[in-house]
Amino acid sequence: MGKVEVNALRGINLNVGRGEFVSIMGPSGCGKSTLMHIVGCLDRPTSGHVHLDEVDVDELDDNSLAEIRNKKVGFVFQTFNLLPKLNAIENVELPLIYAGVSFEERRQKAATLLEIVGLKERIFHKPSELSGGQSQRVAIARSLANDPSIILADEPTGNLDSKSGDEIIHLFQELNQRGITLIIVTHDQEIANHSQRIVRLKDGLVVSDELVK
Repeated sequence: MGKVEVNALRGINLNVGRGEFVSIMGPSGCGKSTLMHIVGCLDRPTSGHVHLDEVDVDELDDNSLAEIRNKKVGFVFQTFNLLPKLNAIENVELPLIYAGVSFEERRQKAATLLEIVGLKERIFHKPSELSGGQSQRVAIARSLANDPSIILADEPTGNLDSKSGDEIIHLFQELNQRGITLIIVTHDQEIANHSQRIVRLKDGLVVSDELVK
């Protein structure tokens, strides 16, 4: 930031095993989102290494990183990030379009994913015609489109009421039981308690890493 160097993360070591459900917690500015961006190959660390599925992603070029983001990582954001002019099934199809999947195949897969997240009757509704919880379900279905090995969710319940938030977390638990690795950033202790493990950050450092009892 100009002449001021800000260390968002300071030499942390963190391992997440295949199939884990991990919550990242900590105060604003502690490095949670930076960590998610680095794990998701959106940002490169200025030092150290990131290994995803035994691949050192720091050695990859931009095209290879984009391919990893499209095929290995699913993203879920607090603000849903749905395209307003597209209906639910078209939003879910987007990653499949970028992957070159044919119309018939991607339409079928998108419909199946929307059924999995409980939106079978809403596939042709646009975001403006959906509740916040339903919009987040569409976003989760989209994150699953390319069968990712890991889903990263940044405050996925932050814009939802408590009932919708609980429904989204239960959906995450169901996906985790299917073998998908989940890492979520949350400020909500009750949400974090539904995961298997809670990692707490402070000032760019891991200050605790505990299994949920």
